[in-house]
Amino acid sequence: MNYLKYTQYVYLVFGAYFIYDGFTKLNNPETETPWLSFMIAGLAVFMFFFRRKFAKKFDDRNKKS
Repeated sequence: MNYLKYTQYVYLVFGAYFIYDGFTKLNNPETETPWLSFMIAGLAVFMFFFRRKFAKKFDDRNKKS
């Protein structure tokens, strides 16, 4: 279960990708609205912090046992 410490960073990678995607869609007038990409990026960043807090809580619980 040591891999769970590192999988939370995948959310940051996805967040960075969708922010990049949103800005490229924002600068291209031919594409539709880029707001879906920005919302997915916000969700990915939120999931990073949520998973980080959950992993910390899980580690603290294992140290007490």
